[in-house]
Amino acid sequence: MNDCLFFGYNTNPIFIKNKPNKIIKPIQFKFENENENENEIKQISSSYFSTIFLFKNGKAIEYLNENDSNQNPEKIQIEENIQKVTVGEQNEAILTIEGNVFAKGYNINPNNPNEFINISSLIEDPNDRIIQDIVSGFSSVYLLTSNQNAYGIGSNSFGQLGFDYETLEKTEKPILMMKNVSKIFSGTGSFHVFLLNSNQELFGCGYNEYDQIGLGESIEETNIHKLTQFQNIPKGKIIDIQCGEYYSIILIENENENPKRKLYSCGNSGLNGLDTDTYEFTEIKSSLFENDDNIRDFSVANSHTLILTSNNKLIGFGYNDYGQLGTGDTNNQLIPIQIELPKLRFNENISNYHISCGFHNSFLYYSSPSFSNLEEDLIKLFRRKEFCNISFKTENGEIIKAHKLILKYRLNQNENQIEKLQEIISNKSIKESNQIFEMIYSNKIINPKLYSEIKEIINSNEKIEETIKRIYLNENENENEKDFIIERKEKQYKFPKLILIMRSELYRGMFLSVTEDKSNKVTDYSELSNKSFQIFEYWIYSNQIKDEIQITQEIINEIQIGIDYFQLNQTNPNLFDLLIKKFINQN
Repeated sequence: MNDCLFFGYNTNPIFIKNKPNKIIKPIQFKFENENENENEIKQISSSYFSTIFLFKNGKAIEYLNENDSNQNPEKIQIEENIQKVTVGEQNEAILTIEGNVFAKGYNINPNNPNEFINISSLIEDPNDRIIQDIVSGFSSVYLLTSNQNAYGIGSNSFGQLGFDYETLEKTEKPILMMKNVSKIFSGTGSFHVFLLNSNQELFGCGYNEYDQIGLGESIEETNIHKLTQFQNIPKGKIIDIQCGEYYSIILIENENENPKRKLYSCGNSGLNGLDTDTYEFTEIKSSLFENDDNIRDFSVANSHTLILTSNNKLIGFGYNDYGQLGTGDTNNQLIPIQIELPKLRFNENISNYHISCGFHNSFLYYSSPSFSNLEEDLIKLFRRKEFCNISFKTENGEIIKAHKLILKYRLNQNENQIEKLQEIISNKSIKESNQIFEMIYSNKIINPKLYSEIKEIINSNEKIEETIKRIYLNENENENEKDFIIERKEKQYKFPKLILIMRSELYRGMFLSVTEDKSNKVTDYSELSNKSFQIFEYWIYSNQIKDEIQITQEIINEIQIGIDYFQLNQTNPNLFDLLIKKFINQN
């Protein structure tokens, strides 16, 4: 069950029925008529008029903020699986896993503003129509292609597309803004945009009456109609920029500083967290940001901001007239304030939560921890050189290593396909080669352009879990290379490398932690008794407790600790019942 907390403007009310319009403290939000296959939230994007929930199965539902308290969310009817959604005040855009973008809105499709159309197909260059990222502004949508080109579509009323308003009022077809772009940044209620190139050079344009672009005191224009390069930005790597209507916040990372990540803002006081107007990016300083406390996630709406830190704090500032900061009142906060949270899932910290700020509301939603994400574990796994037994040489002479068994089974067990893939990879850069391997190992499309080139090689219909099962059920050679050892006190335990992370949610995370970092807290597992360890071991291989294992009350107590600690009951709730039943039968 996916957790989602909601607070702020409960329109009409739509999100949580039988509750007031203003919800000033975070409360749990559940979907009506919830589908069990659609309860893992991947992303939430919200504006004044609508909110879209994207699930990890590639489907999405939409709430329209209309004057009908009985309305139910509607599924977005897109045939392709969705990988990202963005909602602006006057538009909605959807990026599919194939690299297509469907959008709607008055400035996108004035003849039928409520109908999604494929705007990526409208790009003039047919070789530049595979999209890897999308961003929405108030009345514009921005596209980043796999060729690193940035396009804009919609309104240019403040120069937010990088052209003079008198020359281009708006466009219903994507127009090229800049080449060699690595990231695009804007906001659901903003009329300005930032573009970052591969050299970490930053450019901005659009509405600037409150200095929300942050170009400096010398820039006096209200509207910046041309993409203008920043000459004075904080030192470090730009991780993210998010835009409100009258302010902007940038996240900068410096490996040599403590904390490594810091927030800087510019624009209107009362919104920017600084309690003063500022015309260039200025650090948001607060005692809440301690020396060892890094910014893990943050979200910016039109007029409020929420921040999650590595020390499990939820911090906010800005307007709070509808309770969107979750402080328990409706008082605006000029500077950062810590927000009290209710008890969260698994009684754990907020390290697996994400935030999304809407126009007058906020969402805090749970993202499955790493031990439940097989795809991520496999990506990490294939990058470990000691697990690899095949190499590919890229065009720049660097070596990429992979696991031949996985390649063989993912590619229809055809050696010719491996050779064909090797030929393709040998002509790719080190970055592109890694992206290809991510596609193969995770069955997830990272780069649509590369995917289109090798899609005939990848057997996308075959589940990787089944692949791993067959590898270890049918392949018997090189058995020693498939195993790794866990040392627990005086005894050693041998496990197959890949079965271990495939068989249960527990071991998917434990595997990497034990093998990579012996000091990790997962080694608390070693405190279990030998009998308890054997029970877990049998459970891994057979999903049952073997008859010869004698279960005592002490073992039951230890197993219960293990279940609570590793959340094994979230994977198979019958394990503990099985233990109790066997214990009763024994006695």
